[in-house]
Amino acid sequence: MSKFKLSKSGVKKCHSDEVRFMERSGQKGFSLIEVLLVVVIIGIIAAMAVPAYQKGMWAAENGSARGTMRSIASTQVSFYTQNNRFGRLAEINTALGNSVGTVVGDRLVRGKYVFEMSPIAPTDAELATEYLISATRDVQGDVVYRYELTQTGRIRQIYPAGAPED
Repeated sequence: MSKFKLSKSGVKKCHSDEVRFMERSGQKGFSLIEVLLVVVIIGIIAAMAVPAYQKGMWAAENGSARGTMRSIASTQVSFYTQNNRFGRLAEINTALGNSVGTVVGDRLVRGKYVFEMSPIAPTDAELATEYLISATRDVQGDVVYRYELTQTGRIRQIYPAGAPED
């Protein structure tokens, strides 16, 4: 037997006999099995979601590093036109309004990537003909990524091996 009541707004409210039985017998809430089942389902979903999230974060970081290297390459062309040599990382960072990263010694740090030239402190004579910039992401317990950029403007992925080149 169901009992209907009208609320102040005129909507019928239902209060069934089953709810009354649960109230009388002291049964409230969920059983332990139901709660455990929900926890297991949430655990399975989390186990699938975390690797996908990490993969997305790696892809975003790698894309940002490659974009930064493209900006460095185009700025190197302008720098060479004005100075008859390629620029050091600190000079390129200044030319880009310090947007590449934070200068730490002869290196630039941007997020989890460290950008450095080879040799670390090239001379003007060395920079008159060529440059090599590498971007390395080396987080302990994680995959190492390394890209290289030369005066040709070509970006090569060194680690992990087997990726297509720009």
